[in-house]
Amino acid sequence: MTRRILVYTPDPGEGRAYADLIRLPSRAFTVHVAETPEQAVGPAAEAEILYGWRPPRGLLGAAKRLRWIQGMGAGVEQLLVPEVAPTVRITRVAGIFGPWMAEYAIAWALWTTQHIDDFRGSQRERRWAPVNPIPLRGQTLCVVGLGDIGRTIATSARALGMRVIGVSRSGRGPREAERVYKTGALRKALARADFVVLTLPLSLATRGLVGAAELSAMKPSAWLINLARGPIVQEAALLDALRGRRIGGAVLDVFDTEPLPVEHPLWGFDNVVITPHISGPSTPPEIAPIFNDNLRRYVAGRPLRYLVDRARGY
Repeated sequence: MTRRILVYTPDPGEGRAYADLIRLPSRAFTVHVAETPEQAVGPAAEAEILYGWRPPRGLLGAAKRLRWIQGMGAGVEQLLVPEVAPTVRITRVAGIFGPWMAEYAIAWALWTTQHIDDFRGSQRERRWAPVNPIPLRGQTLCVVGLGDIGRTIATSARALGMRVIGVSRSGRGPREAERVYKTGALRKALARADFVVLTLPLSLATRGLVGAAELSAMKPSAWLINLARGPIVQEAALLDALRGRRIGGAVLDVFDTEPLPVEHPLWGFDNVVITPHISGPSTPPEIAPIFNDNLRRYVAGRPLRYLVDRARGY
C-alpha cells in the first residue's frame, strides 16, 4: 500500500523546495505538495504524514489517516487543535533558529545604542549631528524563556560584554546568565533589564504573561524585543505603555494578527520596529535534515526527536 506524505506551506514555490530535499526510506512512500487549501483537499484525506507550516484547520480536519505531523517551525500552537487527534504525534523544529534570532536581537539592540536611525536621518538631511553612542557592553539583557533559542541569545550577548539574566519556569538556566528568576518573579527580572527578549512558546501558561504590571516594572529606557508570539504580550497594555513613553520602545516580530493590519496603531509609533515574522526564518536546507532523521525514526519505530508535549503546549 502506498504511504503518503503531504508537504504543505502557503509560501509560493517553497513546497517543492521542501519536497525535493526529502529522502524517502522506501518506494512505498509518495510525496504530494500543496500550497493552498484547495490543492491539499485530496492529498490530505490520504496522508499518513504531514510536513508543513501553518496548515489550515480544515486541512487538519480532513486528514483522518494522519499519524505524524512534522512542523516547520519552533511553535506548534496552530497544531494543538481539536482537529488533530490525540493519537497523532507532533514534532517541532529545534536547534536551528537560535543563531538567526541571536543576530536579530543583537542587531536591533545595537540599532538603539548606536543611534543608527538618527544618523541615517541626518545623512538624508545632509546634516552633521554628532551623538555619542551608548556602549552595549555593560547593558543588562533579560531573556524570558531559556530553551535552545534563549540560551543561544544569552551566549551571544555575553560574548559582547552584556550582563545577562533570565527567566524560566524552573529558575534554572545556562551559565551565561548570571541569575535566573522563576516566572513568578518576572517583574523583578524586568526591572533590572535594559533590553528584554521574549523567546518562550505560546501556551495557556504564557498567553498574556506580559501585561500592564510587567511593562510598568521595566525601566522607562528599556526596550522590549518580542521574538516569541504576539499573544504573550497583552496588546492593549503595550499600546498604553508606548503611548505614555513608559518604556523606551519595542521591536516586534510577532503579533496577535499576522500580517499586521494596515490600520493597526502599532505602525504609527516612532519607538516601535515592526518586522514580518522573519527573526527565525524557516529554510528548506536547514529543516530537511530534521525531517529526514525523524522520517527514518518513524519508519523504524524509534522515538521521534523534538516530540511535542501536548500538556505543556511545546
